[in-house]
Amino acid sequence: MQIDKALIEKIVREVVVATLAESPGQTCGAAIQTEKEPLSGVTAVKVGSVQPEPFDTGKAGDKVFLKDVFTLAESPRLGCGVMEMDGSTFAWTLNYDEIDIVLEGSLSIVVNGKTITANKGELVLIPKNTPIEFSVPDYAKFIYVTYPANWEEQQ
Repeated sequence: MQIDKALIEKIVREVVVATLAESPGQTCGAAIQTEKEPLSGVTAVKVGSVQPEPFDTGKAGDKVFLKDVFTLAESPRLGCGVMEMDGSTFAWTLNYDEIDIVLEGSLSIVVNGKTITANKGELVLIPKNTPIEFSVPDYAKFIYVTYPANWEEQQ
């Protein structure tokens, strides 16, 4: 059976546009403030309104919080969210591509024994299938952009 990807994308976009039109001013969670143009789906997010939630790194004591802002509901390809870390380091293998944009503090990525650090206003690219450690000795807040959007479902 042949799947018509263009038709599926068209249907998803129509459903998303209809959903956005029903709730102007907010999507991606009740507390997140947004501004959007419903026909195109162009959306601006007030990052300060995003309240990251605890994220289980599998290691007790880690202070890691994140909140997806754009998911498959808003974008069939890219995902995006806000992450905060405080005095934590944890191992992670990315089965998706990710770009991190540091808003506050410093984010270090440990890979193959080398530490790559990005400070406020800097970017990090982490290619798919890269085993790393996210490391923040003090505090960092950053935006992550993932491909594909459903990064948590990637095996």
